[in-house]
Amino acid sequence: MNYPGKYWHKLDDGRIQCDLCPRDCRLHEGQRGACFVRQRLNDAMVLTTYGRSSGFCIDPIEKKPLNHFYPGSSVLSFGTAGCNLACKFCQNWDISKSKEMDTLADSASADAIAEAALAHDCKSVAFTYNDPVIFAEYAMDVADACRARGIKTVAVTAGYMHDAPRREFYAKMDAANVDLKGFTEEFYFKLCGGQLQPVLDTLKYLKHETQVWFEITTLLIPGRNDSDEEIRSESQWIARELGLDVPLHFTAFHPDYKMLDLPPTPPETLSRARAIAQQEGLQYVYTGNVFDTEGGTTYCTGCKTPLIVRDWHRIVSYRVTQDGRCPDCATPLAGEFGQVTHPFGNRRIPIAIHAVR
Repeated sequence: MNYPGKYWHKLDDGRIQCDLCPRDCRLHEGQRGACFVRQRLNDAMVLTTYGRSSGFCIDPIEKKPLNHFYPGSSVLSFGTAGCNLACKFCQNWDISKSKEMDTLADSASADAIAEAALAHDCKSVAFTYNDPVIFAEYAMDVADACRARGIKTVAVTAGYMHDAPRREFYAKMDAANVDLKGFTEEFYFKLCGGQLQPVLDTLKYLKHETQVWFEITTLLIPGRNDSDEEIRSESQWIARELGLDVPLHFTAFHPDYKMLDLPPTPPETLSRARAIAQQEGLQYVYTGNVFDTEGGTTYCTGCKTPLIVRDWHRIVSYRVTQDGRCPDCATPLAGEFGQVTHPFGNRRIPIAIHAVR
């Protein structure tokens, strides 16, 4: 379905320019943007993936990863195809780099997705697997349908977006996990085909101008963005610009897509990064994609008691009051919490197409 796209304008030379992200793609008739899913047809911009998905699954919210947004809850997750960055290390490249519309085997209206989340007792719906920025119109319609039913929405994104659409997009989101892929312009230019500054602008916008709960993920790649200096610079920037209570996840790289020549990230690298971030004052620092109970545990910032102990994405122990405080010293945790009686666990449940149509 070709859906009328927002965020574009006509140029004097006859082309149209996409205003969604900093790529500013300029298109002749029939051409597609770098994301592949936004196309010029009949002198206008259309979104070619509206209402179509690469699949629907129910996940634990910790898999997004979000550790401070209703821990233990389940989230209905889906994505489409394409991406507006060109990361050589993409871990979901079969979806995000796909230029095959056959990838989009499932279809669902915004109302159907919200109803499916309700029927499966999901606390939230996540736009993930590929970046929801490029299917913003679809994601925002789903968010409206979810909000009408009391379902939360989560954007798992690289944060690569212009200011005007960013404001409209996040006005409809409840939470986000933003991939801060590295902390140098060189890394973004050479390995992602983008720029660092727009991502930093998104993070500052989320912190200072919205009520969206957000957490940050950095995938550490051996020899590319895992030096002490870069990790320290990133941690200092987060502490200075965003605050000490923004959760930061360091996750492990595995060889994939166009970076098959590098080894997986050693667990010791993640532990070292976590220690550096904690030295800079960050209160909630996690490790991911490895077995590390300590690195997955949420501690009270007051009395240092373990409050949420995790085994990968499974909650082993949960000691947080319903209003999000330590039961021992009443120190509040940053985030959004509720009563957890039966954590969803480490499951991943695909949903059949007929269940969401």
